[in-house]
Amino acid sequence: MKPKDILSEHASVGELAKCIDEQVAVVIVNYRTPELTKACLSGLQKDRSAFRNLRALIVDGGSGDGSAEDLATFVAGVEFRNWVDFLPLSINGGFGWANNQAVHRLIKEKPKYIYLLNPDAQIELDAVRFLADFLNRNPSVGAVGSQLLDLDGSSSGSAFNFPSIRGEFSRGARTGKLERLLRLPPISIQASQPIEVDWVTGASVMFRLEALLEVGLFDEGIFLYHDEVELMWRMRKAGWTIAIEPRSRVQHVGGAATGVHGRESGGSTKARVPAYFYRSRTRFFGLTRGRAVATIAFGAWIAGHIIWRTRRILGLARGSKPIDHQLRDHFLKAFPRKHDFIPAAPKADDPPTAAPAWLANRWL
Repeated sequence: MKPKDILSEHASVGELAKCIDEQVAVVIVNYRTPELTKACLSGLQKDRSAFRNLRALIVDGGSGDGSAEDLATFVAGVEFRNWVDFLPLSINGGFGWANNQAVHRLIKEKPKYIYLLNPDAQIELDAVRFLADFLNRNPSVGAVGSQLLDLDGSSSGSAFNFPSIRGEFSRGARTGKLERLLRLPPISIQASQPIEVDWVTGASVMFRLEALLEVGLFDEGIFLYHDEVELMWRMRKAGWTIAIEPRSRVQHVGGAATGVHGRESGGSTKARVPAYFYRSRTRFFGLTRGRAVATIAFGAWIAGHIIWRTRRILGLARGSKPIDHQLRDHFLKAFPRKHDFIPAAPKADDPPTAAPAWLANRWL
């Protein structure tokens, strides 16, 4: 899909509503990063004055390292006790499941918007207000994301096109000439003004509760990665628009809890990708486009990767050295399985689940 400008009027800094009346609920999921979570919450406190009714729910995703006790004490402090609640979970069920647990509980209060914010994110002034104001002005938008910034202040990937078969081939081949030959749109979308996109990162995204009530929450067959992509696919299929508001700016460390990120490590080989990345990407294709496309996408990456390895051996390609486990891991972990086609996204007003589907059914 080609990005297009949002046609509705959007506010300049001077036109922003002085105070947002709608209730906004913020969800921050911690996993063994308590200091980052504290800093994130303290930064959020600075934006509270722009809202008549803003509250936050801090979730500990079964850290088991003392994070839960530390954060429970922190949010009980006088500056947080009136607007921040704490939810400790007994297991590490993944990003989507932890956020679902929060939404299941928050829905009783019927907030108009639910803002998901990663603990390794630091918001700039008015970042949250820009998102809420944008949703107020654009009732067809189901989710709007922020512009993420790297530690040096440069723009980081925030809005994207959906994964595709051609994209999988290109991702494996890592060859610019092939990308141009296939006329692939860029994976990451750069924007200086609000535009409609396929999906935005879950590190800083505000959802309209009405949209979540219609399409459901995160798929609980996914542990981590591609969960927000699959959810926003369902939103777009239901007729909702997804947008990025680049004036909402958030500095994002990325990979603080998982160690998986896109920054260069300085080594000659790439870090090994965890199994759940392969499984979540395959599940995305399976849930959104079916068995045939998921299988073809699996093979497309292999075909592209063989091209890259051949070029690398011949000295025609730059980049990290071919590593034996990369191709093997793809074969072992990315091949579609029958459960990749079974949806596991609960309704927003369902009761909380005791465990995510991936864990309860041993899908990973």
